[in-house]
Amino acid sequence: MNLPSKLIIAMAASIGLPGCAVNGDPRDPIEPVNRAIYSFNDGLDRAILKPVAQTYKAITPKFAQTGVRNFFSNLDDVTVVANDILQFKPEQTARDFLRLTFNTTFGLFGLLDVASEMGLEKHNEDLGQTLGHWGVGSGPYLVLPLLGPSNIRDTIGSSVDRQHTDLVRNFDEVSTRNPVMALRLIGRRAELLGAKQMVDEAALDDYEFTRDFYLERRRGLVYDGNPPREDFDH
Repeated sequence: MNLPSKLIIAMAASIGLPGCAVNGDPRDPIEPVNRAIYSFNDGLDRAILKPVAQTYKAITPKFAQTGVRNFFSNLDDVTVVANDILQFKPEQTARDFLRLTFNTTFGLFGLLDVASEMGLEKHNEDLGQTLGHWGVGSGPYLVLPLLGPSNIRDTIGSSVDRQHTDLVRNFDEVSTRNPVMALRLIGRRAELLGAKQMVDEAALDDYEFTRDFYLERRRGLVYDGNPPREDFDH
């Protein structure tokens, strides 16, 4: 998979300019580049994606929105199970496999989340978390064109996940794959409308808020909710 040119520039800058974040957050050594990409993404979102998501939410019945969310969540469980195995979590692997099986069969290909009603809760696992689980550092914070917040480790992990366990992206029929990918994107953006509005209204610096939220959330996921204390002095 070819990385966007701006990402390549960002990665090169993070290697070649290690001291540029002395007066800023050490996790974000290429903040000026990241801010520029963040502004580009935000402008694109406000111009296109947000209005489409608002229209989707306004005209789509609630039960249909729930079905769409459940359907894609069920497909995501393929990635979850694969990374449960890679992290050597046998009990969670079994439970997540049962969740995927029950929702795919009794839940009508995931439209209904019957597994949660059976006590099989949703987990969040991906290759970025798996790499972190085995001690791979996150690397510098990155904002990817179109894709948003990430870091070196998660960028590599998500690329591999998309290539191997993303059933939508790997569907051969383009005429089906692209509309389904668009529906997934719009549905996920619609779910974030309220949260994004709160950030826009409350955050003094929405870039900084988004960065800090992303990094802390990812640390929590890597360490299953119990991350060690960070020491920024070393």
